[in-house]
Amino acid sequence: MTEAQAAPNALGPSPGPDPRLGAVVQSDGTTFTVWAPAAERVELTLIDADGGQRNLDLAHTGEYWTGFVAGVGHGQRYGYRVHGPFDPAQGLRFSPAKLLLDPYARAVDGELDHGSPLIYDSSDGDSAGHVPVGVVVADSPPPPPISRPVTWSETVVYELHTKGFTKLHPDVPEHQRGTYAGLAHPSVIRYLTDLGVTSVELLPIHHFLTEPSIAARGLPNYWGYNSLNYFSPHAPFSSAGSAGEQVAEFKAMVAAFHAAGIEVILDVVYNHTAESGTDGPTLSFRGLDNRAYYRLAHGGAMYDVTGTGNSVNTAHPQVRRLVMDSLRYWVEEMGVDGFRFDLAVTLIRNERHEVDTLDHPFLAEVAADPVLGRVKLISEPWDVGPYGYQVGNFGTPWSEWNGKFRDSVRDVWRNSSDGVKDLAYRLSGSSDLYGDDGRYPYASINFVTAHDGFTLRDLVSYDHKHNEANHEDNRDGTDDNRSWNCGVEGETDDRAVIALRKRQMANLMSTLVLSTGVPMITAGDECGRTQYGNNNAYCQDSELSWFDWSLPAQWADHLALTKKLLALRAAHPTLRQWHYFSGQPVVPGGRKDLSWIAPHGGEMTDADWFDGSLRTLGMFLAGDALRGTDVEGNVLVDHSFLLALNATPEARQVVVPDASWAPAYEVVLDTSESGVTEVEAGAVVPLAPRCLVLLRAL
Repeated sequence: MTEAQAAPNALGPSPGPDPRLGAVVQSDGTTFTVWAPAAERVELTLIDADGGQRNLDLAHTGEYWTGFVAGVGHGQRYGYRVHGPFDPAQGLRFSPAKLLLDPYARAVDGELDHGSPLIYDSSDGDSAGHVPVGVVVADSPPPPPISRPVTWSETVVYELHTKGFTKLHPDVPEHQRGTYAGLAHPSVIRYLTDLGVTSVELLPIHHFLTEPSIAARGLPNYWGYNSLNYFSPHAPFSSAGSAGEQVAEFKAMVAAFHAAGIEVILDVVYNHTAESGTDGPTLSFRGLDNRAYYRLAHGGAMYDVTGTGNSVNTAHPQVRRLVMDSLRYWVEEMGVDGFRFDLAVTLIRNERHEVDTLDHPFLAEVAADPVLGRVKLISEPWDVGPYGYQVGNFGTPWSEWNGKFRDSVRDVWRNSSDGVKDLAYRLSGSSDLYGDDGRYPYASINFVTAHDGFTLRDLVSYDHKHNEANHEDNRDGTDDNRSWNCGVEGETDDRAVIALRKRQMANLMSTLVLSTGVPMITAGDECGRTQYGNNNAYCQDSELSWFDWSLPAQWADHLALTKKLLALRAAHPTLRQWHYFSGQPVVPGGRKDLSWIAPHGGEMTDADWFDGSLRTLGMFLAGDALRGTDVEGNVLVDHSFLLALNATPEARQVVVPDASWAPAYEVVLDTSESGVTEVEAGAVVPLAPRCLVLLRAL
């Protein structure tokens, strides 16, 4: 591009102090506005269908560059070229040779040419044709809201991958498999409603790229934790096209879920971008204002607390505005119902890169925002930097992924816990983590597995990771799996081992769903999905990661158990309480809201709690008076339940509590399938090895 190729455009009105950024379509054209306060000149590049370019100078107003272009509308492809000093040691990365994606683009078209040197700062060539570009998208109505809002106490989160969930679905038309339209297919939605989940949590759908290092191994970034743009739905997940069609298709998917009463929660990655480390490609933020968008260390190097090469700098007001504008856009325009924030601790680091859980402006802005106040907010409360593990420290209005729940439940069922003290906290809502800052049990997002790590079936089938397919010599992925293979590593024909594994899966799933808090199920765990020991399948866009739709029939017993558990939880407010337990009666003369029962039939003593070998426990939940009301304001009343578990490899003789709790119980769930249907108060009964039993008081 030469100076002769640049032509001034017809400028619109001044953008004002707080303009609407991005490409805003009007009746007779489009206004383009971008924030680049340190730039010396900014050009808008309009790209024709054949790749031809038209470069127009934007007007400089304060920290913004803007211009109105008549005759330009929906579907126009565009980018920016930003002039200024190139001094990497000072954090300055301006280069008009790099065609930059608008951070506020509503759609993205085109792929990244990993093999081209033109995408890097070291080359002076024009990167156009080698990088994704923005697409102008006209405003359109948002999807209808959900048919009935889902309260936190009702919520069951189901984590799935947009592509992987339907790629092999036999009922979905082939051209829609692996797309937003595929997720909206009636057969897919029927499966989810029949299962009993209320909220789908989609792995990242912000437009993302594969890192050059992964592409060099011949693999893709499958999970999507490498966002390039925070406003545009990932184009390859669209069956209709990438010239704005992805926006309409995403909205139609949300509408279909809402009509079925299912929420849509997005897993969002605001902690880093696809521009990688200091030697990564210049695609968008780096070329607009590297020093503002990213955390920098001495000499202009990236300060990385995400493990990806860069960390987004939400200590800067304009960067926070980008994140907040993005969040509001997905709620107001795209209709989503909540967010799960990947590596959320990165977002609350201050100018000195220190974690600030009390006064960070990002937390304050989120808490005060009226739009975000009506959706679910979930943090992954850690990153990889100093003091990055912050489980329990986010405060209202946040819920959190409870990594301590995962670790405690896994340890108990693999018979390696230090008694049952920590398990009791996890079963009852983790008040030790969330009860001291005004939050409720739903602040705890309980999970045993997630996309990152073993599947439930692999958790009971492998002692060690098997990640050879990732081509990293099995070095990637955690070694702290807290798994147990039940005696044989990997797949086996041994019927006894298979039976034990199924019981362990039933124990883990039952503990998850019956614990106080919000359960999160990883897609496929309800029907035996396996990754054959790969605990880091982030780069496996293949049958290894895709949902196998033959499994629901093959694992019908485990699927039925999961449905039964979710139905029990939905039907009984005793099993999904809003408030923490006090260990005292809710009403005068009533029973304690929660009682911990020792194997001897009485309440747990101090000696029991500090017995490191104890892995048998009872939990009595009184339902005759709950801390909550029905829609008419009446105190909720429900059945009382006794949950008993034995995580040891031997049978245990346990005493059923005396009649002061309940005269008798019916067995509603027994993972050992003993056949016992009713037990009397005070009876001595055998509790099978490695089993969980749920009893309903009569």
